[in-house]
Amino acid sequence: MNGMPAANLDRFTTLAGQNRLALLLFGLGKEPLCGINVFKVREVLRCPLLTAMPGMHAWVRGVTTYRSREITVIDLFACLGHPILDNPAQGHLLVTEFNGSVQGFLVGEVDRLVHVPVDSVAPPTLGLDTQARYSLLTRVDGQLVGIVDVEQVLAEVAGVTATPAVLAHKPVSVEKVPSGQRVLVVDDSALARRKMGEVLALIGVETEFAADGAEALVALQHSLEHEQNRFDLLITDIEMPKLDGYALTRSVRENKDLAGLPILMHSSLSGNFSGERAQSVGADRFLTKFDADALAEMVSSMLGETLNQPQAGLK
Repeated sequence: MNGMPAANLDRFTTLAGQNRLALLLFGLGKEPLCGINVFKVREVLRCPLLTAMPGMHAWVRGVTTYRSREITVIDLFACLGHPILDNPAQGHLLVTEFNGSVQGFLVGEVDRLVHVPVDSVAPPTLGLDTQARYSLLTRVDGQLVGIVDVEQVLAEVAGVTATPAVLAHKPVSVEKVPSGQRVLVVDDSALARRKMGEVLALIGVETEFAADGAEALVALQHSLEHEQNRFDLLITDIEMPKLDGYALTRSVRENKDLAGLPILMHSSLSGNFSGERAQSVGADRFLTKFDADALAEMVSSMLGETLNQPQAGLK
C-alpha cells in the first residue's frame, strides 16, 4: 500500500488470521470515521484527474487511468449520503481489489491502520439509514466506525440486486455430484449464502448455512453428535463477526474429530496473500468470489476427492 512502511505491513500480515480485523480508517468530511479491510486496498493515492462518462451511475464520479488500466471511481460521499467534494482532487483514492476486479473509491482524509478484535464488530442496528452499505460496526478509541460493505456498493452500481436468481443468466456446466453430499456454508452475507445455495442446489448438494464462525462451530459439533447430519465439506468466508474464517479453520483443524473435514475458503479478498494465509491456517483450497461455474467445479472436485478417500471428512 502506498506510503505504508514495510515494518507495519509485516506486522499486519503476521496478525492477520488471529481473529482480528485489519482496517484502514478514513473520513468523509466532518462525518465519523469509516473503515475498509486493509487487504482489499492495493494503494492509496491523492485523487487524480477524473473523466466523466455519459450515463454514469449517480455514485460514479468518473474514470481514471491507474497503472495503465482504466478504472471506475465510486464516490463514497455520494453513496453514503454525505455532501460531495466540489473538487475530487481534495480527496484520496482508495484503489481496491476484490471479487476479481479493481476499482477506486473516492474518500476524504485517510486516518490510520488499526486492528480490532472480530468479536468487537457487529451488524448495523436497525434504522441506520445507510445500513445496507455498512457490513459491520465497531469502535476504535471509543469512536463508532462503520465498515463499508464495498461489495454491496459495487453490486448496486453494477445494477445487481438481491432479488433475481443469480444463475438466471449463467448456467452451471458441472454435472451433479452423487446424492447425499452435505456442505456447510458459512458467510455473514445473506445474499452470498443465497447465491452459493443456488449454485450448490444445481449440482445436487444438500446445504446448511451459518452466519459466522461461532455459529458454524455449533453446527459442526451438532453434526458430530448426529451421524446422519455429518458434513462432507466446509465452505467459509473470511471476514465475519464473532469468529472469522481463519480462526474457524484453525479451530476445525485443532479438533481431532473434525480435523479431516475438507475446507474451502471462498472470499472476496483477492491476491496471493489471501490464498497463502488460507493455506497456512489449514484450508485445503481458496477461491475468490463470485463465479458460479468456478464454485461448482471446485465443490464437485473436492467432494469427489472425499468420496475417493473415505478417511477424509468427519470420522
